[in-house]
Amino acid sequence: MSRFSPLALIAAVLAAGLSAPATAAAAGSVPRPDHILVVIDENHAQGEIVGSANAPYITGLSKAGANFTNSHAVAHPSQPNYLAVFSGSTQGITSDTCPKKAFTTADLGGQALAAGIGFAGYSESMPSDGYTGCTSGNYARKHNPWVDFADVPASANLRFTDFPTDYTKLPAVSFVVPNLQNDMHDGTIQQGDSWLKQHLDGYIQWAKTHNSVFVLTFDEDDYTSANQIPTIITGAHVTAGNYGENITHYSVLRTIEDAYNLPHAGAAATATPITDIWS
Repeated sequence: MSRFSPLALIAAVLAAGLSAPATAAAAGSVPRPDHILVVIDENHAQGEIVGSANAPYITGLSKAGANFTNSHAVAHPSQPNYLAVFSGSTQGITSDTCPKKAFTTADLGGQALAAGIGFAGYSESMPSDGYTGCTSGNYARKHNPWVDFADVPASANLRFTDFPTDYTKLPAVSFVVPNLQNDMHDGTIQQGDSWLKQHLDGYIQWAKTHNSVFVLTFDEDDYTSANQIPTIITGAHVTAGNYGENITHYSVLRTIEDAYNLPHAGAAATATPITDIWS
């Protein structure tokens, strides 16, 4: 029986008018999902979460998706890391204090809105949509970077109770930040793990068959100089495995920007996008 050579096979496919699926990633590139959802948890090192008996759900995600074993935050304490993953810069912030900020530098939310693909940030326990106060119960503005940027309107600063059950209604780019108990800042690892399963497993499972992606990362570790954090990406077209390249919050931001052909904010411009996990 005769065999096609690789070039002949490609020629035959082209002649037949066939093409690869639009969602497939070319080598060295990032595919374009319909939706990317990012969740940020708090203050734990990679080894404290992945493989922990107290985090069985997240450990399961690490096995089903791309588990980054050399992922690092860029600063201490929390607030500059949230700004970094959202805008490619700590914006000169070195503390968790809450002055009213209206940064005018580039940021992911403003970029996505300008491109017409949409952005929303969902904060658990925030008392009202568009809220700009510093604290309210278990909500803390220091964990909500989109409220700090002049080009992100109040209409994109939402309570987690607004998170849709019909995931097709999500914008292309969205973030979820659990409250201080459920993000492991004040609560336990087990509590945060259970919250994630209860509230977001529906999206995570849906994403796998609906050209969508889920990113779980942490703001910082437990205040060590290594600042090594868990980062897991799962969903459509993600090849499961452990990945050892050195990534930071800027790498995650660059990857999301590249997925939607957005400009590069701050240090994302020189960060290397994550391209080796996509099938």
